[in-house]
Amino acid sequence: MNTTTYIVRIENEKFGTIVNETFVNATQYKLFLKMIHGCLELKNDLTFFNGIDFLIHIPYTKLVDSIISTKQDTYTMSDVVKSKIEALVTK
Repeated sequence: MNTTTYIVRIENEKFGTIVNETFVNATQYKLFLKMIHGCLELKNDLTFFNGIDFLIHIPYTKLVDSIISTKQDTYTMSDVVKSKIEALVTK
């Protein structure tokens, strides 16, 4: 079974890493990217709260000066088990 993780990273020269968020759900990932793109296009602040534990507010001036990168990683369950076994063996 393959699992794909999607990573969004926003880095600013002055503030360092502002956002380093990992998604397992592709739909949530796409929505988050569309939200970032919309804020850049409409020149709005990026403000998001998931209602539980994730709140972010980045003013447009800081967002436009930041580097935004995305990444997609695919791994299998055998990779996870293999790395755990290797960790146990090296102890």
